[in-house]
Amino acid sequence: MTAIPARRIARVRPHAPASELEQFFVANDAADFGSDAGKLWTVIDSPFPGSLANAAAAPREGWHHGSMVGEDSFTFLAPSSPANVLGMAHNTGQAGRDLPPQAFHKAATSVVGPGDAIELAPGIGHVDPEAELTIVVGRQARGLTLENARTAVLGFTIGNDVTARDLQKTDDLWISAKSQDTFTPVGPWIVTGLDRTLDSTALSIGIVHNGTELRPASSADLGWGVDEILVYLTSFMTLHPGDLVLTGFPAECARLYPGDTVTCRVGGIGELTNPVTG
Repeated sequence: MTAIPARRIARVRPHAPASELEQFFVANDAADFGSDAGKLWTVIDSPFPGSLANAAAAPREGWHHGSMVGEDSFTFLAPSSPANVLGMAHNTGQAGRDLPPQAFHKAATSVVGPGDAIELAPGIGHVDPEAELTIVVGRQARGLTLENARTAVLGFTIGNDVTARDLQKTDDLWISAKSQDTFTPVGPWIVTGLDRTLDSTALSIGIVHNGTELRPASSADLGWGVDEILVYLTSFMTLHPGDLVLTGFPAECARLYPGDTVTCRVGGIGELTNPVTG
């Protein structure tokens, strides 16, 4: 069987004259993300039909459907504007699978894009990054089954489930620990077709903290898989186009301090880098 190459889709904002309200979607089919071809993108329609939050801005010069744009002409944003951002608790290995699946909500206002600062509030205490394979929902979905769960997936991106550990101990619902502004960096793009790799090969997951690579893990180390997570979530709620589901963090992390830089890596997708400020 001939492998179908992955496609990358990104949500971007053109450089000057820039408007904070502008967003466009672009796609790239190059196999080598770092090649010259991998840095030249095609403007496409929104991949989230029916989502007003993910509608493309009105065309501007050089930014019509089918236009070619280089990475030097835009800024990568978080790959979607989600209604819901969900994470999976205790989802590592057999220990996680031995427990019932459990999700937590992260505020949509916690989402930032590549290069945006993770802001640590004064006195917040111990804060960790968590690199996670992240599902990007492509259509409205409720009551999914293991047989049709992937039909709701547009693709996958990288999420950083930043977590305030001290607050996590005192907040049973984890809202203050997980939903602070800037605590969900996501990006830099969505990779479609990656589900074929997931079904046959584990994806590496890891963090580089201030240039030091920490102990990695892989998607095989997750307790509950992508399909099972989607079946669980849609058993009690409706997912919408652009929603994000962070699947869990099996690797090593290191405490964040102002001045740090953290890079989250997921095999087959790339890297998501953010500075830390306080």
